Amino acid sequence: MTGKPILLVAACALVDADGRILLAQRPEGKSLAGLWEFPGGKVEPGETPEQTLVRELDEELGIATKEACLAPLTFASHSYETFHLLMPLFICRRYEGIAQGREGQALKWVRPMALRDYPMPPADEPLIPFLQDLL
Repeated sequence: MTGKPILLVAACALVDADGRILLAQRPEGKSLAGLWEFPGGKVEPGETPEQTLVRELDEELGIATKEACLAPLTFASHSYETFHLLMPLFICRRYEGIAQGREGQALKWVRPMALRDYPMPPADEPLIPFLQDLL
């Protein structure tokens, strides 16, 4: 046993009509600032990962979607210094709105084969091959 708390975070590979995936850059002042990640957030008590993504995509990006539009793809399990991250990754192709960084984060639509060109947190990197194989 590591004794580290487990942090449950839900992430979403938002895919546009051209087959590109949305990445968000962690803003200055946050841990891992400057790295690119799949949008999402911490699962709050009483929430499912799908509910978290519906809420977070709206709050962070101005994107509206429904739980039924989120398909589970894979997950990451990564041990950081002070916690262990468990992060289910969902894929979403059906949503409304135009993504905007509402929390100061830069956004970039990226082709699956170019995902490795963007530095990511250690937990996000192992998710890339699943998206490249799918898309």
